Amino acid sequence: MDTYAGFAEVYDLFMDNVPYRKWCRRITAWLKEFGIDSGLVLDLGCGTGTLTELLAESGYDMIGVDASEEMLELAVEKKNQSGSDILYLLQDMREFELYGTVRAAVSVCDSINYITEEEDLLQVLRLVNNYLDPGGIFLFDINTVYKYETLLADCTIAENREEGSFIWENYFDPEEGINEYNLTLFIRQKGGLYRKYQETHFQRAYPVEQIQELIRKAGMELLKICDADTGKEPKEDTERIYVIAREHGKMLKL
Repeated sequence: MDTYAGFAEVYDLFMDNVPYRKWCRRITAWLKEFGIDSGLVLDLGCGTGTLTELLAESGYDMIGVDASEEMLELAVEKKNQSGSDILYLLQDMREFELYGTVRAAVSVCDSINYITEEEDLLQVLRLVNNYLDPGGIFLFDINTVYKYETLLADCTIAENREEGSFIWENYFDPEEGINEYNLTLFIRQKGGLYRKYQETHFQRAYPVEQIQELIRKAGMELLKICDADTGKEPKEDTERIYVIAREHGKMLKL
């Protein structure tokens, strides 16, 4: 089954504890810090479009890119309800194409961790660099090695609600740096019956030093790495970090 094919139906339900508004305030503050208070912004791995909508409310002209048709269908429903003018594109971030450049790009909710091959992540960074305006900003988050090794490794998480339930089993391979998520979903259908879905997801833990080197290879300038919760320098037990890089002359060709 394609990633998020079943989970898309209840994604927003089970992600209702994600502080999207807090994330939006922090992202917009950073964008404005670097002189980007309006214009086109790309949301890579936009999912159901929650953050995309919030950034649109904040005055940005948004483009959302995601590889899941099911997730984008929900994003379009939100767009129709809000009346926003967001452009959604069904594309893999490893080979996305835009009609022109953007002032900034963002990627949150560990979408970058789903890029499990180093050469693919380098390609993503090069593509972003290619589609940024001169001096444009790429801001993304990633789960840390600490989070995979200490908090998620061999851990099972379960949640039961009236609309649906899930069992989330984690298996982390420290040598490969790959975390395997096995999701079992029970989603309530009309009539009260529950339909079972099973999905397997993979994410990669990238050390900070590896991210720094890939940004350099992509021709970008690293501006900041910070703890996603505090906005300060990461610590040993930081679970998620923000990385901010700037377009820097597009030195390397795709």
